[in-house]
Amino acid sequence: MSDCIIPEIKESEEEIIAIRRYLHANPELSLEEFNTSNLVARQLESWGYQVTREIGKTGVVGSLSKGDGKKSIGLRADMDALPILEATNLPWASTVPGKMHACGHDGHTSILLAAAKYIASDTCQFNGTVHLIFQPAEEAIGGADLMIKEGLFDRFPCDRIFALHNMPYLPTGKFGFYEGNFMASADTVKITLQGYGGHGAHPERTVDPIVTGAALIMSLQSIVARNVPPGETAVVTVGTFQAGIASNVIPDSAVMELTVRSMKPEIRELLIRRIQEIVDFTARSYGATSEIEIYDSYPVLVNDAEQTAFARQLAIEFFGQDAVLDSVSPSNGSEDFAFMLQQRPGSYFLLGNGEKGEKGGCMVHNPGYDFNDEIITTGASFFARLVENYCR
Repeated sequence: MSDCIIPEIKESEEEIIAIRRYLHANPELSLEEFNTSNLVARQLESWGYQVTREIGKTGVVGSLSKGDGKKSIGLRADMDALPILEATNLPWASTVPGKMHACGHDGHTSILLAAAKYIASDTCQFNGTVHLIFQPAEEAIGGADLMIKEGLFDRFPCDRIFALHNMPYLPTGKFGFYEGNFMASADTVKITLQGYGGHGAHPERTVDPIVTGAALIMSLQSIVARNVPPGETAVVTVGTFQAGIASNVIPDSAVMELTVRSMKPEIRELLIRRIQEIVDFTARSYGATSEIEIYDSYPVLVNDAEQTAFARQLAIEFFGQDAVLDSVSPSNGSEDFAFMLQQRPGSYFLLGNGEKGEKGGCMVHNPGYDFNDEIITTGASFFARLVENYCR
């Protein structure tokens, strides 16, 4: 595949890898990407882009036009890190305890920067406008939604938009495309159960939120099994349950948090409705009261069929049939690029980071993960080809 890499992008490989490793060593969490966005903005300005900062607090957009064409295309990369203690012991490992680029957003940012440098060069010929979107807060809060609410597509019109994500367990540098519903919706549901505390020796004088919560956890498991049609994707997972401080004290309250996933909006609505009903009825049946908060909600990510077919065919044309995986399955993971795809047609695709047991094969959100620098030039070359072939 190395002979498919754009030569000018290959020439800047060492420079971009150095940037990637610097970003990895200096991770910033969601909406804290001040150093990262400044680095991105300075690079883009040095290559001649019109740069707009502070969209979605720390987001950056670099815009460039060539010729007199009216077409416009958007390319997006996420920038934020995760609250994870790194365990790689690499020379470029995180220097910030408890913060780590464990999902490869340092690599995504670097890929788009590598593409940006080439796109701005005289060698890259296109007729139209490209908007390079460096997005904050993908891991939490929903930075894509923040940027949209601050007028992203009104200020930077895009006819179509594309993004990629590295994927461990897929062969290095291989592309994965999928038309339609590709990534699950995600909702975090916080449930507070209010009981009446007292001495553990006299439970009859209390309303026990722990017992209520235990019953609720088991009841919630029936939603997928007994309400969701067979064959549909749905997940209701109780990830936290916090209550009590001593073995002989029944607390006043208990708090649990759920992640709720689905591949269709109507299934998402069903899950939320049933959770609300079960929480209410279960709490009241034990004499407790309940409160529900729903947040960090991402919609289903839906890839436009036409744009996905365009991207797939382009990958085959420039990298060969063997570079495109025959089949890629939808994922219960979520991605806030879904907000952008609600606004503009486009596609979100995968780029193999390395198979299990090989370089780049450690799964994301793991303390041992590291982005595979070998795929930077592949991703950057493909981004550049998207620009050149759409804006003709």
